[in-house]
Amino acid sequence: MTRPKHVVRPFDLDRDERWATDWLDERLGGRRQARRGEVIDVLAAGLGFVAERRGEPAGLLTYRFDEDAVELSSLAADPRHGGIGSALLEALVSAVAAADRHWIWVVTTNDNLDALRFYQRRGFRIGEVRVGAVDRARLSIKPSIAGIGSYGIPLRDEFELVLDLRLEEPAKPVTA
Repeated sequence: MTRPKHVVRPFDLDRDERWATDWLDERLGGRRQARRGEVIDVLAAGLGFVAERRGEPAGLLTYRFDEDAVELSSLAADPRHGGIGSALLEALVSAVAAADRHWIWVVTTNDNLDALRFYQRRGFRIGEVRVGAVDRARLSIKPSIAGIGSYGIPLRDEFELVLDLRLEEPAKPVTA
């Protein structure tokens, strides 16, 4: 009998808030994320999933409901490219379907090529590009946003990706 590499369980704010805050500080610049012209606390809704590997946290996905959709508000996995992010996303898709919602959206930035690749390979489509949105957020709502992002790319724009579960089955994870 082989033991699974990781186990996904629901996020529990009381149990997980401390490590999740540290996890997000290290990987995403904190639990307060700027997108769509506002700053949100991605842990505030208390909704999400934790991936554990050998009993230790290895990934976190948080989400929140809006009017008719679900925002995937944060996703981070360690190690990357090991199926953890895919397992967390599959858990979210199941939760969204169980809540009778059909639309998932996520915002990332122009420098986050890994996220753009990850989401598109799993069926997300680019729904909107907000040119200069990160520049505006840095000036008005979150001055701590770096000027240079991943791969030395100037951090300037937001990409909103969308997945409509009614249109197509989400793509299965693809090997690199």
